Amino acid sequence: MPLTLEIVTGEREVFKGDVDMINVPGGDGDMGILPKHAPVLSTLKPGVLRVKIGNDYQEFAIGGGFIDILGDHVIVLADSAERADEIDIARAEAARLRAQEMLKNAPQNKEDFFRLETALRKSEARLKAANRRSTRRTELPS
Repeated sequence: MPLTLEIVTGEREVFKGDVDMINVPGGDGDMGILPKHAPVLSTLKPGVLRVKIGNDYQEFAIGGGFIDILGDHVIVLADSAERADEIDIARAEAARLRAQEMLKNAPQNKEDFFRLETALRKSEARLKAANRRSTRRTELPS
């Protein structure tokens, strides 16, 4: 019996469908989810959400949010979410470099530091998801 997964942001539904397994960047560490999982409501940190569908894997870069697990129905309410194949690698790398440079200049207050640190984590998650997809695609036979 598969899991039904919904990944939504404030702007759009990013994914909805049946999956065999989910791995999410939980607020307290990575969390694996299989069918018949115990009910859980948890925070998510910026990172890569990975799903297994049959023998295939799909990655999504998420910018944090919440996950609600109710048996075989999982809802991810993400601050931001992108499929790996939607990510512009050059743009994500430029955002990562900008955030790193701005962090080097020691922000004056905690809010600016937190905002820049979050931007850095989001850009790193986008790059990780996109690079996993690129690596996997080149390893598959033609």
